[in-house]
Amino acid sequence: MRLAVVGGGWAGLAAAVRATEAGHQVALFEMAAQWGGRARAVEVDGLPLDNGQHILIGAYVRTLDLMKAVGADANAGLLRLPLALRYPDGRGLRMPHGPAWLVFGLAVLRAEGWTWRDKLGLLRAALGWAASGFRCTPAATVEQLCAGVPPRVRQLMIDPLCVAALNTPAADASGAVFLRVLRDALFSGAGSADLLLPRQTLSQLLPLPACAWLAARGAALHLGSRVDELTRAGSGWQVRGETFDAVVLACSAGEAARLASPHHAAWAARAAAFAYEPIITVYVRSEGARLAQAMTALLDGPQAPAQFVFDHGALGGTPGVFAFVVSGARAWVDAGLAATGQAVLLQAQRDFPAGTWATPPRVLRVLAEKRATFRCAPALDRPEQVIAPGLMAAGDYVAGPYPATLEGAVRSGEAAAGHFEGAL
Repeated sequence: MRLAVVGGGWAGLAAAVRATEAGHQVALFEMAAQWGGRARAVEVDGLPLDNGQHILIGAYVRTLDLMKAVGADANAGLLRLPLALRYPDGRGLRMPHGPAWLVFGLAVLRAEGWTWRDKLGLLRAALGWAASGFRCTPAATVEQLCAGVPPRVRQLMIDPLCVAALNTPAADASGAVFLRVLRDALFSGAGSADLLLPRQTLSQLLPLPACAWLAARGAALHLGSRVDELTRAGSGWQVRGETFDAVVLACSAGEAARLASPHHAAWAARAAAFAYEPIITVYVRSEGARLAQAMTALLDGPQAPAQFVFDHGALGGTPGVFAFVVSGARAWVDAGLAATGQAVLLQAQRDFPAGTWATPPRVLRVLAEKRATFRCAPALDRPEQVIAPGLMAAGDYVAGPYPATLEGAVRSGEAAAGHFEGAL
């Protein structure tokens, strides 16, 4: 088959690679000036950083397999650490290596700054979730799901995990999706909960190796090429003057809705109906500073935007550069990026012990991805992948068990390519 993939983000790259492996002739179209979609490199103050601080976890098995397939070295590109939610004052938990339930139990029992009531309350809740098969009613929010969990555990563990994984506050986030994330990350096997923190830019992790792999196998790569419309051409499709047997729309949900609307109006309406949550990344510099761990959890609040900070020096990047991440950042986008940056500086100076910052921290850049992820609400109506004969959708928003993550994007791209495996 001649297959067109519209969109060069992680879903589109996954679809293109797997279709090429299956023997199809692939053309990849990306309207931006670089590959990677919402997970790509940018230059900040002359430094190679990213448009937002992303992390992977050990449960991202399809993403890791795709990286291996295109020759990317995950060991060199990613720092693997046991999951830890530790705060500047030492509170929190850290999961050692080992069998999932055993290490989770040990992590909870050893958690610092929690009472025995806190620990037993979380273990009791986790056993209840396991007994239910990690399922709940579709209408339940994470806040409702965790109503019986002690307040300190909700504040120090549930809320940060929820906003990190679903980019949606617990009061509004889907309990069903959250349970699926917990099951696959914390309880699906040894190493599944490990943090995989990028040592390289996101572009170096997958997009650039994938494009080199595709080009070496004859795929046509079209960068800076917007697809204005899709038209039927017999039993196939016409894209930018070329005829293809099939098309995978791996662009944003809004773009996919625009292109699909003439061919399936109901599908397009569902894809266009998403609400979105922004993510802000505040890059801060303090020459000579080093944090106690590569990733530190922070308590957010009305005057404290960030939930996590990453030490790029500890990750093998530029020493003295720190990425403060504000997930579920709608209120801070409304407040303005300059105000967010100043609030992060105050939070950094207030939360960390005296002497942490060797030189006064300053803001390098405040980056906002205003449509970073869909708002992962309960019973969310996500469109299926099949739009019309020979026309598929791929992206982290299509129907599936995961929130908007890199793993969700990769899985959807591979599934779209797999739909055409028997068509040769």
